[in-house]
Amino acid sequence: MTVPSARGRGWLWAAAIVATPVALGALAAVSLALWGPSVDIYADGSPADVALLSGVVGSLWALAIIYAVRRTRAGVTRKGVQASADAVRADRRLFLTRLDHELKNPLTALRAALANVAALVEGSGPDVERALASVDAQALRLSRLTADLRKIAEVESQALTVATVEVPQLLEEVKAAVETTSGRPIRLMVHQAPVPVSAVSGDEDLIFLAVHNLVSNAAKFCAATDTIEVRAFDDPPWVVIEVADDGPGIPADELGLVWEELGRSRNARGVPGSGLGLALVRTIVARHGGRAELHSSEGKGTLFALRLHPAASTQTQRLEITPG
Repeated sequence: MTVPSARGRGWLWAAAIVATPVALGALAAVSLALWGPSVDIYADGSPADVALLSGVVGSLWALAIIYAVRRTRAGVTRKGVQASADAVRADRRLFLTRLDHELKNPLTALRAALANVAALVEGSGPDVERALASVDAQALRLSRLTADLRKIAEVESQALTVATVEVPQLLEEVKAAVETTSGRPIRLMVHQAPVPVSAVSGDEDLIFLAVHNLVSNAAKFCAATDTIEVRAFDDPPWVVIEVADDGPGIPADELGLVWEELGRSRNARGVPGSGLGLALVRTIVARHGGRAELHSSEGKGTLFALRLHPAASTQTQRLEITPG
């Protein structure tokens, strides 16, 4: 049996579409002639009018069939693509979870063994001590890397504990945490007038993690004399949290890269980190139905903006008056 080519199948569809109204009309005519009552139908029009009307009816029928076929195919295609994407995400989450599980115990054992070796060779000289410290640092980095990968997978799939989150309080906690660990002053600017910034709706722990990652990144990559600002304000329909600095900035060709897992800018080389912080921020914001934005100029500074949904009970009503 010969299977028609794609072009041949297209011609078959066209022939079927054109022939369908003709066949139905002929079937109706034969049925009326054989079994229907004897009725004389008169139409006030020329043969050209009849031909035109037949063409219009046939074209509408053909368009209806084409539309139905395309809608069906598009629906099937969308469902197939969505199912494939869901399967890929599920496989990826499973892989990351297994990776963290399989590497956690060997890495812990490796670091314990290094501590024992360091104790045995203590006093052997600075070169040996530096080598052991380097191996331990890399083992610790690998351990944190696998843990961060697992954390991203968990955020993508875990149920969110949604509550009303007070933005000023959350930012004060982030400021205190980063200043304690980095020793860097953080400037906090939260709109209070004419009304305080709205609360947001979401998982407080995850939103804290997202903002903390941005602020700690700024503290990590900026020089001691650079300014770091955290701002919050309403920009309906969003509540916006910004983290800005006048540090080294990000090269224009790498603005998209830094959001990816393990993506790191050229300016970040030599600075400890897993390259997963911004990927985690993007995942958290996406789970909350928000948007994460990045604006940066190399040598001038960087601005990250998180746009989140306000809690329903705290949305600010604005009245715009047009001068008359």
